[in-house]
Amino acid sequence: MVEEKVDLNLQENWNNPVERNPLPTKRGHKKLLIVSAIVLLLIAGGTALMFKQKPADKTASNTSKSSKTAQTTDKHANRIRVLMAGDFIAHDSINSQAKQPDGSFDYMPMIKDFTPIFAAADIRFCHDANLNGGAAFTLGGYPKFNSPTEFARDMGKVGCNIIATGSNHSFDRNQAAIDASIEAWKQSPNTLAVVGQNHDQAQHDTVNYFTIKGVKFAFLAYTTYLNLDAPAQNDYGVNVYSNDYAAKQIQTAKDNGAKIIITSIRWGTEYSGDVSASQKTTAQFLADQGVDLIIGHGSHVLEPVAQLSGAGGKKSLVWYSIGNFLNTQEPPETLFNGLPVVDFDKSTLQITNMQFLPIYQHYEWTAAQAKADDIASRTNIHMYLLEQATQAMIDAQQLHTTIAAQKDRISSTLNADGLKIPLITSKQYYDE
Repeated sequence: MVEEKVDLNLQENWNNPVERNPLPTKRGHKKLLIVSAIVLLLIAGGTALMFKQKPADKTASNTSKSSKTAQTTDKHANRIRVLMAGDFIAHDSINSQAKQPDGSFDYMPMIKDFTPIFAAADIRFCHDANLNGGAAFTLGGYPKFNSPTEFARDMGKVGCNIIATGSNHSFDRNQAAIDASIEAWKQSPNTLAVVGQNHDQAQHDTVNYFTIKGVKFAFLAYTTYLNLDAPAQNDYGVNVYSNDYAAKQIQTAKDNGAKIIITSIRWGTEYSGDVSASQKTTAQFLADQGVDLIIGHGSHVLEPVAQLSGAGGKKSLVWYSIGNFLNTQEPPETLFNGLPVVDFDKSTLQITNMQFLPIYQHYEWTAAQAKADDIASRTNIHMYLLEQATQAMIDAQQLHTTIAAQKDRISSTLNADGLKIPLITSKQYYDE
């Protein structure tokens, strides 16, 4: 451009001592003024354009970010995800590994990998299979359970937010230990409902509610039996199932506006993957009363899943047994289980998706220790996703099985009643 050429010539002349004049000529002065004015106009125009564009670019960027955030948020805005974990059992070997040098207990190193998995669901069911009364009531594992209070605390830390506490072991100590367990759960963070063990008759009769994304849920929990060496010491300490008791609570839940009813129930035959006749009868009764989701446990192993039609044609989904979570039992079926995933549509209140995320409970001992059933020798206790397991890990556990065999068992058991529930990976779980 002419202006750039003139400007460069002026700069060159000014820097040349031979040609430089102390004052420009009249013609030169006029030319300089013209050039300066043009340059100033160009600078002013460019600056104005720069300031005009920056806010627009920033707004566009913010709009783009907001759009992406909205899309991410809206993706699951209508979904209520339920994740279910089976029995948390404070066996002696687990308590030994959790014990710290100062005498406290920390269970999180064994289960902490599952914290983000739990966090990705709205409702996280867990079953606490033992008392958590603390040292005041003598700590112990099988056959008379009473864990440190930190066991309940760490179940809350990993993400459990609706917890069933009633089981066949609820009276392994006494009512005072039940009261202490209830108090321990009150200290656990972020719980929506803890149901099963009770201070008194009023708590025994109370129906518990919580609300997720505007939908009101009722959560009920029962055990169908107590151990012969741990019989009931009163009528209220634990929710022992009966048709009349359950029907009354379900009707109360409906009368109080609950839109979805979840019922936890301890039943079945220990270590059996088959559903008993009494389980089927009870499940159909609960379906007829209008329960939406039945979560079974107690056999310590996986059992089939069924969809029942209740009175009036309403569908009820029953997981007859979701098996174990944290434990150190010995049969492979107690150690290879998983986390059922069920999605509700908050508008229709219908189940729209069912999946199963397989898990693996690891510990180690030698072949000689396993042959002698030296259960106190088990070490390196840790929960894994099944996708993280290796055959070497399984062999170190003396399990005499394979990952493929366990996957086949899990899939065939889940779908024995004709449902097509897929086994998923953690990536699939997070991506959905």
